[in-house]
Parts: sequence; structure tokens; C-alpha cells
Amino acid sequence: MADTWLTTLITDTPQAGFELAITLSRRGVKYTQPDAAVRDRLRTEYAENADSLTAASQVIAINFQTIAAANNYWRK
Repeated sequence: MADTWLTTLITDTPQAGFELAITLSRRGVKYTQPDAAVRDRLRTEYAENADSLTAASQVIAINFQTIAAANNYWRK
């Protein structure tokens, strides 16, 4: 994945920041496991596992925290 897709962490709104956090989290998984077939196979294992879903939420929250800080918490 050599394409440049992330050019800034600055977003117009907190909602856009949260969506970027989700994108960052999903991209992180793709970078870690580039084989889509493997990701699809593993999805059934974590999709109904509360601990796995909580861990995924934590990754999104950490990414959102980073984006919020980069945006000065959207203060004007």
C-alpha cells in the first residue's frame, strides 16, 4: 500500500474526525494483514467476540483522541 491517502489530520467537524479515526483503524488492519481472504476468514472469529469488539473500539478511540488533539479539539 504505497498510495498516499492521508494528507492531514485536520477535519472540519468532530464527526468528520471520528470518521477519519475509523478509516485510520481500518487501514491499520489492512496494512497489518494485506490478504483480504485472511481478513474475511478472521472476521467471523472476532465479529461476535466482546473482547475483540472492545479492543477495536479502543483503537478507534485512540485514533480519535489523536485527531481531536491535532484539531485543537475544534476550538475556534
